[in-house]
Amino acid sequence: MTDKPSAIILGGLNTCSRALAAYLVPLEGEPLVSHLRIVDKYSVHPPTTYLGPEFPKVLEKANVEYRQANLTLPEIVAHAFDPPEGQAPYTYVFDVTGEPRHDRPDQVQVTHTFQIARLVANEAARRKVKAYVRLTHVFYICPEKSSHTEKEDLKPDGVRGIWWHEGLRAIAGIDDLPVVILRLALVYGPYINFGYIPTFITAAAVYGYMKQPLKALHSPGTYPVHTVHIDDVVAAAWASAEWIAKLGRQEANTIAGEELSFHNDKSALKEVEGIVPPERKVVAPLFNIADDHDTSFVGGLRTMCALFGTTVEFHGKLTDVLAKFKLEDVVEDINEEHVSGWTKMLEASNPPIQSTPLTPYVDENALAKRVVALDNKKIKNVLGLKLKRPHFNEESIGEVVDKWKAEKVWPAV
Repeated sequence: MTDKPSAIILGGLNTCSRALAAYLVPLEGEPLVSHLRIVDKYSVHPPTTYLGPEFPKVLEKANVEYRQANLTLPEIVAHAFDPPEGQAPYTYVFDVTGEPRHDRPDQVQVTHTFQIARLVANEAARRKVKAYVRLTHVFYICPEKSSHTEKEDLKPDGVRGIWWHEGLRAIAGIDDLPVVILRLALVYGPYINFGYIPTFITAAAVYGYMKQPLKALHSPGTYPVHTVHIDDVVAAAWASAEWIAKLGRQEANTIAGEELSFHNDKSALKEVEGIVPPERKVVAPLFNIADDHDTSFVGGLRTMCALFGTTVEFHGKLTDVLAKFKLEDVVEDINEEHVSGWTKMLEASNPPIQSTPLTPYVDENALAKRVVALDNKKIKNVLGLKLKRPHFNEESIGEVVDKWKAEKVWPAV
């Protein structure tokens, strides 16, 4: 009989779950868990989302199981928690569910972010799990002035931010659930193809290939866009589970609990079932996870461009003013250049690349000024976490590109 915990990862196959699975059950070396189940809506045979070359090998391990399931249905969620025959109940839960796209309407966010979070957390509490780690993103409005600690009451950004935040309040509102919330800066790393960083890495490569400077809209663009390597995200998730499993919710709240205030329209209380009322005080352990680099928008772009032998230039003030009124036109022009350049690179590759999960296509949301500024001291002090990848630099980005090259989804030009 093993004394290792068993674990279940829910959702996030298109974001952080593949890397987390590979951390819990590495391709080489001793697994951290006795059994791992991953549950998400995607198919893996054949894949209906990008998997990268390593995750399918993790799935071949004897103690790993993948289950394709619709987590919006209560009976499916309950069934997902039933352990394999002869095995003890799951002890650690990693909740990576939620719709990360910004362009999804209210109802999609309510169903696929808020309601799934509630269903999964309630089932985990019913099963009396030892640890429940919820991964969330910086879908908040961060004032530019400084890095923000977990104590600060940041306002959710848009529809997506409101329902991700509401999901956190619903999870935190389950008093006996041993939950830790991890709030991630902008994630990057091998085989990560979601979010802005892969898009901008690809765009920087296009400008390097065309031997032109990358033109940025925001001058001087020195505002923070803090980053975090996926290696540190998954290490933080494991450290959080181990920490709360030993302490329990009450003590963890005393040490690291933060209040999650109500930030929704009160009319939503009548329309959506399960929202924690605004007058109820909700507290849960919350940790930011960001690297030490204090990446700024211009600094991040310069680092990416330097890797491909080009530079960053800023549009003049007149273009800035025009962009505010006709951003959609600016976006169209930019994408015409980006996408045609990327297509040329893929065709010129030796051998040519027919299919890739990567694109330099940017939407208006990617070009809008968005500050991400998280203070990372608390997780280091409380959990003793030591960052493996403290810096967003040419070396860390170069490694990402090299892995894509080896996978033959990045052009060899």
